[in-house]
Amino acid sequence: MTKEQVARINELARKKKTVGLTEGELKEQAELRAQYLKDFREGFRQQLDNTYIQYEDGRREKLSQKKQ
Repeated sequence: MTKEQVARINELARKKKTVGLTEGELKEQAELRAQYLKDFREGFRQQLDNTYIQYEDGRREKLSQKKQ
């Protein structure tokens, strides 16, 4: 997600609070927010994939997904 896209999300949020949005702007806002959340989740998943737990005895274990 580019800085311009994030700026546009913020611009639409400010406009929604003050004067409201048109149908086209509401659709654009929803699409931009969905893309932002997708990118955020991907980045967070990558961070978790590279996370290790280090125990007091020096042993390191890769963080794994919780079983349900």
